[in-house]
Amino acid sequence: MRQVRTTIAAATMALVPMAGMAETTIEVQYPLAFIFDDVFAELKTAFEAENPDIKVVYRAPYKEYEDGAQTALRQAVTDQLPDVSMQAINLQRLFVDRGLAVDLKPFIAKEENWAERGYSDSMMALGTFGEGTYGMAFAVSTPIIYYNTDLVEQAGGDPDNLPTDWDGVLKLAQDINALGDDKVGIYHSWAITGNWMWQALVFSHGGSMTTPDEAEVAFNDENGQRAMATFGRILDEGQMPDLSQEAARQTFFAGNMGIWTESTSLLRVADENVGGKFAWKTGPFPLAGPDPRLPTGGNAAMMFASDPEKQAAAWEFMKFITGPVGATIMVKGTGYAPPNSAPAEDPDLLKFFYDDHPNHLTALRQAPYMTPWYAFPGDNNLKIIDVIKDHLQSVANRSATPAEGLAAMADDVQRLMP
Repeated sequence: MRQVRTTIAAATMALVPMAGMAETTIEVQYPLAFIFDDVFAELKTAFEAENPDIKVVYRAPYKEYEDGAQTALRQAVTDQLPDVSMQAINLQRLFVDRGLAVDLKPFIAKEENWAERGYSDSMMALGTFGEGTYGMAFAVSTPIIYYNTDLVEQAGGDPDNLPTDWDGVLKLAQDINALGDDKVGIYHSWAITGNWMWQALVFSHGGSMTTPDEAEVAFNDENGQRAMATFGRILDEGQMPDLSQEAARQTFFAGNMGIWTESTSLLRVADENVGGKFAWKTGPFPLAGPDPRLPTGGNAAMMFASDPEKQAAAWEFMKFITGPVGATIMVKGTGYAPPNSAPAEDPDLLKFFYDDHPNHLTALRQAPYMTPWYAFPGDNNLKIIDVIKDHLQSVANRSATPAEGLAAMADDVQRLMP
């Protein structure tokens, strides 16, 4: 991975702890090793060079977002939480409701020119609950579509005029299926974190997860029904196979899949795995309803440290990874969008990066439609996510019709609501 070079970083890389200097060690845990291992290794190097009195120790990465939340909740029982934990944006609420997360507002209040340093209100809102701020957005994603443009051309499509609605996407998928030779026209990554892509379908059709008072499910209203019907069309008209997420990734990387709905988080992984075997592009996720929105995926840094000295060190680390240099390292090493606006205009950071990486621009163009990744209320948040995933699986494997799956999903989720 290319190292981020800035005047600040270059000046601090030579710093070493002075003899006798007290060193504070903080423990950090993050998810998705296949995406973030290299990124966090580079963040540690750059941060410790700039902060020689703080040592960062990483715990074994969480397998995925839900595993990260479950692991942290178990750690809380035995008082073994890390000082900083990277948690999914929609799962922060679990730790806020249980009183485990540290409110960051007192730390922010001591910082000068906070907003001018690239921390916009919209990004800060992703970690704000009630009157407190409990998370700092680190990596931000939206759903997009990956296209194998070699297959698009072979099927008679135009890579320079990719479809923007589901009718066009599914027609192109059918044409790619018609190529034969085990080519897959489309795969919709419905299982991402159990409910993120379901929220993408519902929100993009103008729907909501619950009523405004959060008392009743709302994803089974008219907009939600159209969202589930679209999932059914992807399965039937698109002839989508019942693959695991890993199998779908490898099918696309091998050049045998034409259309793949996925997160922007896999842009770097796709670059590395496609490796020039075929040409590919990204396109926007179709917006199909009134007031369409897209869920903001990704993760945020949460502070669990209770010792004041470790809290101070954890805050420095959280500021660094979400600041200009940290955000640049993260963007270049993944596919996520930056949580900090400052690097975009800095020629040493991201100003010219997007010129060389046009596939990353799709996510930035979808920014006006971003809405918070919904967190279900109450103690059953994780159970609700599992229930949604199970019912989507029943539709994906054709053991239930879309209408049956939606009705059962709504009933089961409603029973788990507080």
